[in-house]
Amino acid sequence: MRDYYQILGISRDASSDDIKKAFRRLAHKYHPDKSGGDASKFKEINEAYQVLSNPEKKKQYDQFGRVFDGASGQGFGGQNGFGFGGFPGSGSPFEWNVNFDGGDGSGDLGDIFDAFFEGLGVKPKRRSYRRGSDLEVPVAITLEEAKTGKKIELEYQTQIKCESCEGYGYDMKAGQTKCAHCNGRGEVQEAHSTFFGNFNRVVACKYCRGTGEIPNKICDVCKGEGRIAGKKKVAVDIRQGVQSGQIIKIKGIGEAGERNADAGDLYVRVVVKPHPEFSREGNNLVRKLRVDIADILLGKEIKTKNLLGKEIGFKINPGSVITDEIRVKGEGMTQAGDLILKMEIQTPKRLSAKARKLLEELEKTLKDE
Repeated sequence: MRDYYQILGISRDASSDDIKKAFRRLAHKYHPDKSGGDASKFKEINEAYQVLSNPEKKKQYDQFGRVFDGASGQGFGGQNGFGFGGFPGSGSPFEWNVNFDGGDGSGDLGDIFDAFFEGLGVKPKRRSYRRGSDLEVPVAITLEEAKTGKKIELEYQTQIKCESCEGYGYDMKAGQTKCAHCNGRGEVQEAHSTFFGNFNRVVACKYCRGTGEIPNKICDVCKGEGRIAGKKKVAVDIRQGVQSGQIIKIKGIGEAGERNADAGDLYVRVVVKPHPEFSREGNNLVRKLRVDIADILLGKEIKTKNLLGKEIGFKINPGSVITDEIRVKGEGMTQAGDLILKMEIQTPKRLSAKARKLLEELEKTLKDE
C-alpha cells in the first residue's frame, strides 16, 4: 500500500499548510507539461494530496490506511473493493483497479472508461488533429448555361494531403514511440486553482497531440503536418435552372486535415452573369421587344428569338391592349417557366405627307366605327 505521507515527503503530524506547500512544490516539479515532468508521478502526488488535504479522508487514512469513499487508489476494484465484471482474485479478465472520485472533484472519471476499454484490449486515445477547413469557391456562368446546365472542371488552391508520407506526417517505416509525457494515454490532467477550490480536468497531451505516440521520424516534406499547399481539381455538375447565389456542397474535398484528419467540405457558389437582353423572374424569362405599330395593326406575325437563339413567332390578338404582356409557354428557364415579352411600340421619327394622309384617313375610319 502506498504511503501518502512518504509520497509528499512530510511527517504524519504535518499541518494543512505543510501538506499544501509540499503538494505545490512537487506538482510544480513533476507536472507533465513541464520539461522533465512525470505524468505518473504527478498523478500519484495529486492522489496523496486529495486524501491528506481532506480532514475526513485523512482521518480514515490515518486510522485504517485507506479511505472508504473511493478517493484513494484502493477504491473500486482495489485490494479491498470490487472489480467491474468480477470479484478480486476471481481470475476474471474484467477485474480492474479504478480510481473514482467521491464527489469532491478529486478523481478522474476518465480512468473508469480507460479501464473498461483496456480490459477489452482497446485503449481509446484523444485525437486533437484539426479537421480541414471548409472552402467556398465562386463560379461565374452565363444565363444560357444556367438554363441548360453545365459540367465544369474546377481547380482551386488549398492544403492537400502530403504524398510523401501519405498524409500521416511521419515516416511509417520508422514507426512511433509511446509518448513519455502522457505515458501513452494521449491525455493529461491539469490542476487548476479557483475561488471555489482546486479542480482537475483532463486535456489532450500537447506533445503527442492526443495520440499517445510520438513519431520517430517527421516527414521532411510536410514537417509533420501531413499536408502541404497545392491544388485540387473537381468536376461540378450545375443543374438546369440553377439560381444565382445558389450553393452546391461537395463533401470531403475542401482543405485536407492535419495528419489524415477529415478534410473539409467544398461549397461552390454559383454566380449567374447579367444578360444584355433577358432578365429572370423566378423560372420565367423577361425580354423587352420593340415592334412596329403597323405590324400590330395589320395583325402580322411578330418574330423574335428565345434565350438560346431559336426563332419563335407569335401574333397579337385583335382588341389587345398594347401594354399587355405576351407569354410564350415553356420558353423560360425551365419547362415550367414562360418567356414574357414586354412590347415597346416603335414609331417613325418623321412622317411623309402621304403617310400622314393615310393615318388621318385611318383615324377617321376608326372613329366612325
